Amino acid sequence: MAASRNAGGRVSARAQPAKVRAIHDLFIGGQVDAASLDSAPVRRVIVESWQRSLATGVDPDLGTRAAAAAAALTELRDIHPLAPTLPLIRRLLVDDAVDSGVVVAITAADGTLLWVEGDPGVRRKAEAMNFVPGSDWSERVAGTNAPGTALALDRELQILGSEHFSRTVHSWSCTAVPVHDPATGVLLGAIDLTGGAAVASPQTLALVRATAVAVENQLALLRLTGPAAPTAADGARLTVLGADRPRWHVTDTAGRPQSSALTGRHADILVLLIRHPEGLSADHLAMLLDDKDLDVVTVRAEVSRLRRVIGSAYLESRPYRLLAPVASDMGDVYDALQTGNVSAALDTYSGALLPQSVSPAIARLRTELSAGLREAVLTGSDLGLLRRWLALPDGRDDRQGWRALHDHAQADPVARAQARGHLAGIDAELG
Repeated sequence: MAASRNAGGRVSARAQPAKVRAIHDLFIGGQVDAASLDSAPVRRVIVESWQRSLATGVDPDLGTRAAAAAAALTELRDIHPLAPTLPLIRRLLVDDAVDSGVVVAITAADGTLLWVEGDPGVRRKAEAMNFVPGSDWSERVAGTNAPGTALALDRELQILGSEHFSRTVHSWSCTAVPVHDPATGVLLGAIDLTGGAAVASPQTLALVRATAVAVENQLALLRLTGPAAPTAADGARLTVLGADRPRWHVTDTAGRPQSSALTGRHADILVLLIRHPEGLSADHLAMLLDDKDLDVVTVRAEVSRLRRVIGSAYLESRPYRLLAPVASDMGDVYDALQTGNVSAALDTYSGALLPQSVSPAIARLRTELSAGLREAVLTGSDLGLLRRWLALPDGRDDRQGWRALHDHAQADPVARAQARGHLAGIDAELG
């Protein structure tokens, strides 16, 4: 009997495994395309996932990527929003799965397996296909699978045997349901049951769906009873201009100012979050920090460390964003330029934005801030502002600025002589 094409992604009738496997092999081998499978016993949601898996270069004969290092995985678990609900998931699913031939997996929104618990024998077998904590089971890496494809589509899904894209998973079946932040609707991850063919049943789907609803309800309750989010009145401030080490400043509950030095990477992250109040995904933040080699596991680990420095109440995950406005010397310069107060901007601008940072996004902001201030000075006629700009590190080699000083109508002979000397030095250095 062919499997029915249930719009919700549930397997409503078991397809003939041998026939689905044969169609899978033909599709992988390029002997049939998606259009020719309309009448085949393969659900449309599966065919479309096969197409995406093939298009992103997933190898159907290889496993997933190596799992994250233990330290990185620990940090991911510590900061993940689903971590507080783990006891509830264990009570509703894991406790009954210990001797029932299934494992329960909890994933992050990007497909990383955070916890895999349940039947010990099944867990050992699952390790052979790298279904272990820290591994990436997103659809773009592992191909069609219940947790990865459920996350990609943001919908509940069941995958039966040969419907998986990877041949190493054809002996398994699974049911996954996404979990969302009850306040914002942001996708947090998924809950998955993996085991034999019986796992892809209506009863299993109902059980996992009920667990996901219970988890979202608990998250809503924790939000109501947890610590209040900070406000702008808390006085959080970031200093990131000039050669001094970046610092995080707050006022404690007794009204006393506190200051913490930041690493360059932590300062980069805070600046980017200030400039992106809508929030950033781990993938987007990784790209902004380093467009070549930085992976999302490293980003999550850095954010976890940053949260310990500034306090967890200031940072939210999925996406990463600041829970309250954070003042900064960078922001003060932007605000002053916005109102046309160039003198106030110069008062605050002690030097380039995070001059040691190699982040491409920070480099862009650094240029944007410096160039905006420079343009505001040079397009004006205030000799005092011009001299203040030229005294800054950014202005020392500003040939146009020194030429403007030399030609300024109000410049005295000493100022013109100084400008001529500086211009000569710049020209000699530049050949």
